Amino acid sequence: MNSGTMPEKGKREVEDMTHNERPALIPQHWDRVYYNPLASPADVSSFRLEGQGAVTFPMGRMRLESTLDPKEGQRANVVYWCPESFPADCAITWRFRPLREPGLAILFFAARGQGGQDLFNPELAVRTGEYDQYHHGDIDAFHVSYFRRMWAEERGFHTCNLRKSYGFHLVAQGADPLPDVADMCDAYDILVLKQGAELTFTINDLPIFRWTDDGKGYGPLLEGGHIGFRQMAPLIAEYADLSVYAPSEKYEEI
Repeated sequence: MNSGTMPEKGKREVEDMTHNERPALIPQHWDRVYYNPLASPADVSSFRLEGQGAVTFPMGRMRLESTLDPKEGQRANVVYWCPESFPADCAITWRFRPLREPGLAILFFAARGQGGQDLFNPELAVRTGEYDQYHHGDIDAFHVSYFRRMWAEERGFHTCNLRKSYGFHLVAQGADPLPDVADMCDAYDILVLKQGAELTFTINDLPIFRWTDDGKGYGPLLEGGHIGFRQMAPLIAEYADLSVYAPSEKYEEI
């Protein structure tokens, strides 16, 4: 992707956005380099689905769900990748509303094939939604899990977790303010900010955790890469208004 160029398919002009103002934590000298309303099939025509799932837009928002019985275990889980690759320093924002639980939601970011390969390099192993393919496969990534409602212990004590791969390294954790589905009144605004060695995660502007990567204990600092939405069945959730901000001078083809 060329420097500063916004993909044409499935994207609307940033000036036409009706979503809320940019989060205050995003550095002022950063520009919005990507926006996707996630409002129609055209918006995700180049996205890549791993696992067996359905992507629909009954309310003008991207609804993601598995098409397999949850009894299939990890086979029933899905990952939905944005086709664009983003720089190491970036802020990712989106709106999230779960519609059916139990389940669990994850955002993968800074995802690349090991050795700097593109995430979609055909030489990489095929990925089909099973979690171990993503943390002990041939890719490196961060994954932040939120709305963790899959298992009884998660439903009894709500946390958001940040892990770094390769490996299954739990590097940061914070309290999850999201209510259960029965008490959801609206979508929630979520932010991941990756700046240098520091990572920040917020929900509705509430800081959940901040972590500094020393580039040693859990492997070297991760560079730029792809972002993707992961769900554990039987979760059904909606997503909207995906934005990415980055230092304009660093937004180059990765």
